[in-house]
Amino acid sequence: MPLTSLVSDAATLTTTIVAEFPVPLHRLWDAYADPRRLERFWGPPTWPARFTRHDFHPGGRSEYTMTGPDGERSRGYWEFLTVEAPHSFSVIDGFAHEDGSPNRDLPGMRMVFSFEATEGGSRLTTTTHFNSIEELEQLTEMGMEEGTRQAMSQIDAVVAELAEYAAGIATAAEILSDTQVRVARVLRAPVDLVWRAHHDRAMLQRWLLGPDGWTMPVCEVAERVGDGYRYEWAQVDGTGRFGFEGELLESEEPVRAVTTERMIGVEGPGTVNELTLTPLDDGTLLSIVITYPDAGFRDMVLATGMTDGMETSYARLEAIAAA
Repeated sequence: MPLTSLVSDAATLTTTIVAEFPVPLHRLWDAYADPRRLERFWGPPTWPARFTRHDFHPGGRSEYTMTGPDGERSRGYWEFLTVEAPHSFSVIDGFAHEDGSPNRDLPGMRMVFSFEATEGGSRLTTTTHFNSIEELEQLTEMGMEEGTRQAMSQIDAVVAELAEYAAGIATAAEILSDTQVRVARVLRAPVDLVWRAHHDRAMLQRWLLGPDGWTMPVCEVAERVGDGYRYEWAQVDGTGRFGFEGELLESEEPVRAVTTERMIGVEGPGTVNELTLTPLDDGTLLSIVITYPDAGFRDMVLATGMTDGMETSYARLEAIAAA
């Protein structure tokens, strides 16, 4: 990474890092907007991060875990204060307990990320604001500056490959933990349209069909938090039928929705699905974090070829958006 400066200022209680990259501004911005890319450099090489939530909008929240070489874990979170794409965003960055709640025994800080185009590419200025000189000194002693240098040295490889990545990657599932999987796909459509496609009955029945040869005769959409939903699919030749039902737990139009999901007629626990939509230069990053009751259930679902059917549906949605 072309790190041009790293300055700690006790008078202003700040640490400021400036780095320049030979890539367009939007590519650098997208590296922070996409949790799959962000977790490849947010954390030193020996303490890689894994993001289980990344709501890249004002009022949103990110949650991540960094794992050390001996398996030790450090949890953290971001609370988004501002997001002004593609020029800046600011967060409260803090440590968290194992259950994700803020750890008030360790310092929290405000971080401002500023992006600007340059003649040769783009520049990132990261300013960390501390609450006291004691907090600045405490985090410096914990190796914050060196850890930051190591973490940011990984950005070069990430932004360099984003051009190829953005050209199109099929729906993919990544295992985050024993009970969580993240499914992600970049859709060539604006956020508002993707949100509407997930909440408009007529649109859902056009694209959310999986492989060819299926219809969606039952499509009951949850409109408000607390509402239930029910989707059923049937094969055109009448040989098969299945469905899912659940409840809408959270909704922040047009960026986030959390639902429960269980297969109709199947006993036992279901899943919790967290849908996040993030605008990128090339469209919308759709990310779904699925929480299963246990690893066995997770592996059984993944073995069904779930992502293949999702990819067919998302490709269909893109075709509708293009038309």
